Amino acid sequence: MIKSGDVISHTQLCAEEDSMLQRGMNFHLKSAYSVILMSVRPGAPYVDQVQEDGKVLIYEGHDLPKTRGVGDVKKKDQPMFTKTGKLTENGKFFEAAHKAKKSGNHAELVKVYEKIKSGIWVYNGVFKLMDAWLEKVGRREVFKFRLEIAQEEFDLENHEVPDLDHTRLIPSPVKLAVWKRDGGKCTKCQSSDNLHYDHVLPFAKGGTSLLAENIQLLCARHNLQKSDSIE
Repeated sequence: MIKSGDVISHTQLCAEEDSMLQRGMNFHLKSAYSVILMSVRPGAPYVDQVQEDGKVLIYEGHDLPKTRGVGDVKKKDQPMFTKTGKLTENGKFFEAAHKAKKSGNHAELVKVYEKIKSGIWVYNGVFKLMDAWLEKVGRREVFKFRLEIAQEEFDLENHEVPDLDHTRLIPSPVKLAVWKRDGGKCTKCQSSDNLHYDHVLPFAKGGTSLLAENIQLLCARHNLQKSDSIE
């Protein structure tokens, strides 16, 4: 089972979700949850942000498809509906966020994957879709979605949400710095397979997610060995 912090390829990502994921927003990909693909790399097509020490993700909606006759999609409002009147992925996430706020029911559960380099992705865990709004950017309107992190291990089948105050998302600049420092390999055995972003000092023991000095790359075997040794 994939865990928050696991480093994977796009092929592994698709295998995990049993779907060939190409678009960034995937509402109700599975009955229990949705999936989004994010990136905060320089040159990323959308402005995604990590806020509040890694507890909150502000995710930007997606543009019109690049098709003949549309022109520069970055100059046009992001769409709520398709040409046939159906909700776009923007619209589906938007309606879900407002329906949950209005009714007080459980928020939509969203699995988040982040692209940190070409061919390299990190599973960021499960988030709750808490809010959505339209925001003026230049001369056009774009969708913004507020997601709050749930936890590393989450029961997606039973929708159980325990106390989650201890969890934090490792900021993207920290992930990139650690990847460069550790050479994309396990710090213990130099393996480049089945990698995981690991806290040197666990968050529950006062460790931070905000400093590269407290994050390291470990392979699955050494990550498990470390977990077994923590008292």
